[in-house]
Amino acid sequence: MAKIQKINIKSIDEIREVMLETVISSKSDIFRIGEKSRQDYANMRDELNNIKQLMIKLINEEERLEKQVHDARLTLSELSVNFKAYSEAEVREAYEKAHQLQMDLSINWQYKKQLLDKRDDLERRLLGLDETINQADQLISQISVVMNYLLSDLKQMGEEYENAKAKQDLGLKIIEAQEEERKRLSREIHDGPAQMLANVIMRSDLIERVYRERGPEEAFSEINSYKKMVRAALYEVRRIIYDLRPMALDDLGLVPTLRKYLRTIEEYHNHSKIEFTSVGTEERLPTKYEVGLFRIIQESVQNALKHANACSIKVKLEMLKSAIFVSITDNGAGFNAINTKPESFGIIGMRERADLLHGEITIESKIGKGTSVTIRVPLPS
Repeated sequence: MAKIQKINIKSIDEIREVMLETVISSKSDIFRIGEKSRQDYANMRDELNNIKQLMIKLINEEERLEKQVHDARLTLSELSVNFKAYSEAEVREAYEKAHQLQMDLSINWQYKKQLLDKRDDLERRLLGLDETINQADQLISQISVVMNYLLSDLKQMGEEYENAKAKQDLGLKIIEAQEEERKRLSREIHDGPAQMLANVIMRSDLIERVYRERGPEEAFSEINSYKKMVRAALYEVRRIIYDLRPMALDDLGLVPTLRKYLRTIEEYHNHSKIEFTSVGTEERLPTKYEVGLFRIIQESVQNALKHANACSIKVKLEMLKSAIFVSITDNGAGFNAINTKPESFGIIGMRERADLLHGEITIESKIGKGTSVTIRVPLPS
């Protein structure tokens, strides 16, 4: 009997190795597709920008040619009225000039039409590439989850089958949450500081051109706008760092850090009002309690802002000797707590953090009535 079990475990390990090799190979292929699509996207975007610049020149040239054609037609009209007042050479020159201008204008129209067709084609292809890039990123994220699972304690499945299912579910949830958080952070940096810094570089080139073409006064005006853009980029970087790990949590404690964080979030989301109330003594807690409670409140507030579009959020923290009570209420869109879909990773993370602190978390919500989150965490004596 023991021999059969050993063979089964070996077979599982062999299957796991084959699956792992296949997954790694697939991930590499998808990564190459994604990188190739990104390179093609960048090249096409540059080509599209060049076409747009060229079209601006063609439109200006078209306006100039149309004016010259109009003037040439007036000249021909004058020739026809006073034909005898002009020599044969002058008449021939006027007709040839009018004909040449008409030819140049026709060529301009044809070239502009070709560029318009090419521009439309590039824009359609860019949309397709953008979809391919997003799908590649999503697949890589999913494959990373599978790889982490294959590299985990799957070898123990034959020996600990009864506990494997629970560990598998929890492990996958944690890994998926990590991958989603990395993807969110990557996208937030790309859409925020990265884009702003790219605009900063473009703006610096613009300042040089303005200085050369329009003089120092307008260049100074551009510099002031440039400084505002740099400050905005610095604010975004600091906000992302703060979201990752607020340093004030180690230095000041939970309540001052929450107060500062909620005030910062309220300034960033200027359409929402966040009210924070602290009851009891503001004592320092063990690190795991401060970090865990901060993350639960942070996730709840972010959910209210991002998913519920709440314009009013109230956070109350009551610190007693035996326990901490926290309530977060909002007037957002809410959701159906009875017929709800599987919980999001954010709510799963909130519940797991509460469990790690031996606490309880209750979430009540109704569509159109907002959401209320209540947390109770007992404190060590």
